[in-house]
Amino acid sequence: MDTNHALAAFAALGQQTRIDAFRLLVKAGPEGMNVGEIAASLGVRDNTMSVALSVLAQAGLVVAQREGRANRYVADMSGVRGLIDYLTEDCCGGQPELCAPSTEDYLMPAARNVLFLCSGNSARSLIAEAILNAEGAGRFRAYSAGSTPRGGPHPYTLDLLRGLGHDLGALRAKSWDEFAGPEAPQMDFVFTVCDKAAAEPCPVWPGQPVTAHWGLPDPVIETGNEAERRLAFSEAYRMLRNRITAFISLPVESLDRLALKRAVDDIGQGRA
Repeated sequence: MDTNHALAAFAALGQQTRIDAFRLLVKAGPEGMNVGEIAASLGVRDNTMSVALSVLAQAGLVVAQREGRANRYVADMSGVRGLIDYLTEDCCGGQPELCAPSTEDYLMPAARNVLFLCSGNSARSLIAEAILNAEGAGRFRAYSAGSTPRGGPHPYTLDLLRGLGHDLGALRAKSWDEFAGPEAPQMDFVFTVCDKAAAEPCPVWPGQPVTAHWGLPDPVIETGNEAERRLAFSEAYRMLRNRITAFISLPVESLDRLALKRAVDDIGQGRA
C-alpha cells in the first residue's frame, strides 16, 4: 500500500458513521451484511448508509458482493492488512515481524457459496440449505432452488425445521434461473439432491463450481398416514445432516479441485 491509498483509507474511516459501519462489518465476518441491516443497526437511513459504504469500498476497506438484486458488504481484511503493513513496515529496523501484531490470526477467508437443487424446492433442498447455514456458518453460505418450484415450502418442511430450531426467515421456493444470471452470487459448490433435477439440463453456473449428486428419496411423495409422511421428512433431514456434516469437515482450503470433486462425490455415494 502506498501513501495515497493509506491516506484514502484513513479519510474513509475519519467519520463516525463510516467507522461504525466498518467495525460492524468486521464483527459480522465473512457473512457480511446488507445495507438495510447495517443502517438499522446504526440507526441511520439506507441512502446515508449506501453513501458511507461506497466511500469505504473506494478506499479498499469493504467489498460488495451481489446477492440477488442487492449488495451484501464484507470487510476487506486484505485492505486492513495492507494498512497495517504500511504503518509498520519500518518497525524494529525494518523487521515488523518482531514487533508488529500479526493479522493472520483474525483474517477470515470468504464464505463459500453452496447451492442445493431439486425439482420442487419445497423439501430436500430447503432442508439442506437450513442445515448448512446453521452448521457451516462462517465458512459456508447455503442457497437452494428448483427446476420447477412448487410455489412454497412444504408445510411439513417448515414444521420440521421450526421444531429443530432452524431460522426460517429466508426460506422460500425459487427457480434455479435466479442463480444463473450475472447478478447472482457466484457458487463454489452445486449439489443436486433429487434424481429428477440431476437428469435435467441445468443452467450454466458462473465460476465453474464443484458439482455432485446427493440424491435421496422425495418425502413429499411419500404415502401413508400423517405420522409416516412426517417420518419421511425426518429421514431426509437425517440423511442430509450426515452428508453436510461430512462436507463441512473437509479441509476445503487445502484440497485442489479434483480432490474436492472426488470427496463430494464420495459423500453423495455414502462413502465418506
